[in-house]
Formats: sequence, C-alpha cells, structure tokens
Amino acid sequence: MDTSDSWRRAFRVELRAQAVGLAWRGWPVLPGTYLAGSQWAGREGVESIGPVPVHADWQERIGTKPEQVATWWTGRPYSVLLATGVTLDAIEVPGHLGRGAARVLRAVGLPVPIIATPDDRWTFLVRTGQKLARPLVEQGDVVLHAAGSFVPLPPTPVQHGVVHWRVRPEVCGWQMPEPSLVQDALMDAITDAATYARGGRLVAAD
Repeated sequence: MDTSDSWRRAFRVELRAQAVGLAWRGWPVLPGTYLAGSQWAGREGVESIGPVPVHADWQERIGTKPEQVATWWTGRPYSVLLATGVTLDAIEVPGHLGRGAARVLRAVGLPVPIIATPDDRWTFLVRTGQKLARPLVEQGDVVLHAAGSFVPLPPTPVQHGVVHWRVRPEVCGWQMPEPSLVQDALMDAITDAATYARGGRLVAAD
C-alpha cells in the first residue's frame, strides 16, 4: 500500500472521529471542502480560499443525527465545519488580540475554547445571542460568526498547516462562556495594547 494513501486514510478516520464525537455533544458539524494540492475540492462549481460546506443546502442539514454525520466522512477527507448561530457563536480575531484576551481570561480563571489557524487568526467559541460591542466592530478585523456562518474546527487542514486548539473544550468542561465575558476580555486586550504602545510596562502574552 502506498504510504501517502495510508496516511490520507488514517487522517480521514481522524476527521470523521472528531466530527462524530462533536455531533454526539450536540455541536452542529458539517462536512467542508478539503485541500487537494493547492485547490479546494469536494464541491463542484465553488471556488474559495478556505473550506466551505460541501452541501449547497447545508443550513437544512444542521442538527443531523450523529449516525448520519458519520456517513458523510466515509469516502473523502472532508474538513470539519461548525455551523454557528445554532448552539454556538464564534468570535474571530487577529492573533495578537487573541493572545491578549487569552491572558486576561487566564488572569480571572476563565477557560474558554479557542481555535487557532496557521495564518494567526484566533477564534473564541461562545454561547449564541449577542452582537459585537461597538469597540470591537470598530477594530475592523474582528468577526462574529453567528447565524448563517461557519468556522473550521480542528484538525481541518488549511493552507500552510492545520487548524488546532489553543484551549480545548474539555478544559472548560464543554461549558461555553457568555459572549459578554469574551468581548470584555477582548476590549481589555485592546486597552492594554494601547497602554503598552504609549510606553506602559505590560508584559506581552505567550
């Protein structure tokens, strides 16, 4: 057996296991397009710069039972996507802001599931139901993924690497935080960064 074929098969099994495990947790997971060389494959007639849902009617498939979810990954190494705005929202920020907010959250002992991508974008998973505060909207590079959107979940491969957990959901007992707590931490991080830029002595986060 070709080693590369064996590796791809093993990785597809891992993607499937992650998707099914999250579906049993009640997370609305969906199969997404996957990298084939430098192109995204798995959905005809759709060009994108990242993974998108394989099924055009993906919003109608939200809430599919785990047994059916398992069948989606039987043939191809589809990405694992989370449909947002159902049980979870996702707040996506640049890495420097994510690191600052993570530092704030650690200081108050509040673990929050955090996803990171190879291009240094951090995503905080939160409960649904709150719009972005104006200071975050004004940043211009903070994105709220709510109803009608989706985000890639680990271990989805993307350009230059793999989506990975910075903080796994197990760390917070699978309990998602209120969005206001994460937004407050992000705004604190913005304030801290401004203070540091003015000559303060704040220590940068890891």
